[in-house]
Formats: sequence, C-alpha cells, structure tokens
Amino acid sequence: MKGLLPYTLNIDGELLSLSEPQVMGILNVTPDSFYADSRKGTEAEVADRVTQILEEGGSMIDIGAYSSRPGADEVSPEEERKRLALGLKTIRRIAPQAIVSVDTFRSDIARICVEEYGVQIINDISGGEMDQKMFQTVAELNVPYILTHMKGTPQTMQENATYDHLMAEMLQYFGGKVQELHGMGVKDIILDPGFGFAKTLDQNYELMNHLQDLKVLGLPLLVGVSRKSMIYRLLDFTAEESLNGTTVLNTLSLMKGANILRVHDVKACVETITIIKKMLSC
Repeated sequence: MKGLLPYTLNIDGELLSLSEPQVMGILNVTPDSFYADSRKGTEAEVADRVTQILEEGGSMIDIGAYSSRPGADEVSPEEERKRLALGLKTIRRIAPQAIVSVDTFRSDIARICVEEYGVQIINDISGGEMDQKMFQTVAELNVPYILTHMKGTPQTMQENATYDHLMAEMLQYFGGKVQELHGMGVKDIILDPGFGFAKTLDQNYELMNHLQDLKVLGLPLLVGVSRKSMIYRLLDFTAEESLNGTTVLNTLSLMKGANILRVHDVKACVETITIIKKMLSC
C-alpha cells in the first residue's frame, strides 16, 4: 500500500512482506474475554474459528488463553498452558502452515508454544515487564516479537492511566525497549501502542489522532481496537454492537500507517483494506 515502508518479518526462515497490511484474526481460548462471541472453549469451536479466519482472508492467527481486559481474573500458568495446548494442537491439525502468534506475557509458555507447536510470533502485552526473562527468551527463540505499551497489569492498568505527555512518554518507552531488544539480538520487532491498556477514553483517541508519530521509530505497527470499550463507551452500547466503530477506527489506522490489524471480524477488515488500497492506487 502506498505510504507504507517495505517492512518484512522472518517467519520460519521466509520473509513475510508487510508492504500491504496484514489481518491478524483473534482466537480466544478463554471463558472471560470481553467480547463474548470470541470465546472458544472446545476443539470444535477452535477448529471452526481457525477455518473462518483463514477463509475470510486472515494471514495470521493470534491465540490467547489469558484475558487482558481491564480487571481480568488471574489465570495460573498451568491453566494457560492447558488452554493453549488445546488450541494449538487444533490449529496445527487443520492448518499446519498457518502463521500463529501467541498472546502471553510468560516466557516459559512462549517457549513451549514456539518449540512444541511451531508458533512463529510472540505477542506480549506487558512489554517484558511481567516476566523479566521474556526478552532473553525471544532472543534465544529468534522469532518476531510484538512489543506492547502498557503500564501495570491487566488487573491494575487502568489505575496507571496518568501521563504528562502521552505520545512523548510512549516514544520514550518504545525507544528504550527497542534499544534493549536490539542489544540482545532481537531482529523483528512490531510495535503495538496498546489501545485500551492503561489509557482513558480520551487518551485512546489522542493516541489514534497521533498514531503516525510512532512511525518515527522505523518499525512496523500493529493496531488492535476491535470492538474495544473506546468504541462502545463513547457510543453508549455494547461490544456486540461495535463492528461499525471498529471499521471506522481500522480505516483511520490504515491511513496513519498501520501494518497489521488485529481483529475479531476478519471479513470486514479485509474489505476495509481492499477499499483503502483501491483509493490510494488511483
């Protein structure tokens, strides 16, 4: 797409081009994700969701077993591992070549997912803050890493939504983390600004308004706003009614340089990208 830098990711030794935006479909193997329709707890439900993501045009699957919604319940490592095993075994059975990202902040679980199930990307909402071994683990595994901006934990993050200057502090945060990761040998880093993570409603929209500022870091950008509270709180309805708002924000994200969109509704997102691509090609 015009205006996007020609980023690539090393996926199992092959380069995945991000010259056109990619769609990452969400697969939640959790009983408590904020969007009820996304919860998949059985092998059959997981299989149906994986098939849907791929058939609708998703190029990546992001699997998570620990809800990161504000105030989410704690999940033990054993339970997270058990849920992920069910999901990953099913993915590899029906879509062995699929590009899979695991949404976890635990380094030992990230390692198991990569080494035992061939997961290609680690998606850590905590930016290495909740497990001090995560950065070293990513370096040893030599896989792309999604670096998210968040303060606190899912249980406390909304108590930490205080900033003197949001964008300046985010740039400082990302700059320091990227330097640390590069120093450890991590090659492929994707930035996730963390919409909804330690940010108020107004701060989320301030971030969207200035999203392009993060491109100065020269790294691909992932945006995840799908059906989040920044939509349904503003419009005074529910996550189930938030598809239209999601499409609006995904469109804005694309115009501001997003390379990957993490979504529940893959078909709608693929259509959005197609329309934006057509407009920019004329």
